[in-house]
Amino acid sequence: QVQLQASGGGLVQPGGSLRLDCAASANGFTIRDMGWYRQAPGKQRDLVTTLTADGITNYADSVKGRFTISRDGAKNAVFLQMNSLKPEDTAVYYCYVAATRWGRSYVNDYWGQGTQVTVSS
Repeated sequence: QVQLQASGGGLVQPGGSLRLDCAASANGFTIRDMGWYRQAPGKQRDLVTTLTADGITNYADSVKGRFTISRDGAKNAVFLQMNSLKPEDTAVYYCYVAATRWGRSYVNDYWGQGTQVTVSS
């Protein structure tokens, strides 16, 4: 199985910064995309950012210019640097991996347990 362990969430003031880390264990799988989603109370889960193994990034419009995704392919780790945080960024953030089982042709999505980010004065 693919296992994801995220850390780095917490309480910060508006304008502050946080860095989220996620380490993936994916023995027997080839990881394709890695990234982050978030879900605010009472709302649907939304894409924050993804990064492919080829280095292609994708960001939600709401975080462009403020958040930066990076990854260490050899270590199966993905990071999210969040700057200029706003109260509307408050959500549970989920580490995300798209991976293919060796010998299979389809891609599955995997999710961490989530880490709480709260932006408040």
